[in-house]
Amino acid sequence: MLAVLEYHLVNYRRTWRGSALSSLVLPLLTMLGFGVGVGSYVAGGVDGVSYLDWIVPGLIASTAMQTAIGESTWPVLSAFEWLKTYFAQAAAPLRVADILGGHLAFMLFRVLISAVAFLAIALAFGTLHSWWSPVALIVAMLVGLSVAAPTAAYAATISSDSYLAILLRFAVLPMSLFSGVFFPVESLPVVLRWIAYALPLWHGVDLSRDATLGLDPGWLGLVHAAYLIAWCAAGCWLAHRRYRRRLVI
Repeated sequence: MLAVLEYHLVNYRRTWRGSALSSLVLPLLTMLGFGVGVGSYVAGGVDGVSYLDWIVPGLIASTAMQTAIGESTWPVLSAFEWLKTYFAQAAAPLRVADILGGHLAFMLFRVLISAVAFLAIALAFGTLHSWWSPVALIVAMLVGLSVAAPTAAYAATISSDSYLAILLRFAVLPMSLFSGVFFPVESLPVVLRWIAYALPLWHGVDLSRDATLGLDPGWLGLVHAAYLIAWCAAGCWLAHRRYRRRLVI
């Protein structure tokens, strides 16, 4: 697995400049546009805190989700269909678990970098109110794996990137909008609210908000963590099955 991770890191060393600027500019523009701009119209903030402070932890979790999706869609499909990278690795003395685990580890590395950049911008804006704020990085990695693993499994079953566009439109976009990132889930109709509860992002948003605002998550925090871990485990199991079906003759 470490050899596969090293392969992805070596490739990233040649291409990191292409994403470095966006990793810093995107959090800055998002906080200025939504947190400061929209927040100026939200009188009194949300749940007793300013809208900027309230939205930042949700944006950290959402960025982790989007980064994980970006790394587990086209790169995975490419490794199967176009570049055939996975097949070359399978021809070497590597197990399916090594190929999948190494790539997932790289995805988590990318998620961590994005989350650290967002947290640093949030610190500069003075939106972090607790020494527990770095826990949001752990939450971001849980969110990242909880969506990256099942998405990689999905990407391993398709042969055209048109199916990825369907995934983005009908799964990723709704999850980004209706998981409590921009407004409380409780304001949604009951049916949509329970759909949000079933998605992993809402649990990550809630945990991140507790960490950055210094709130006590209580027993619900354990439920959030357990649910995210369950998504990670189920996604990894499903991805391993799909990869094995494609790579083992």
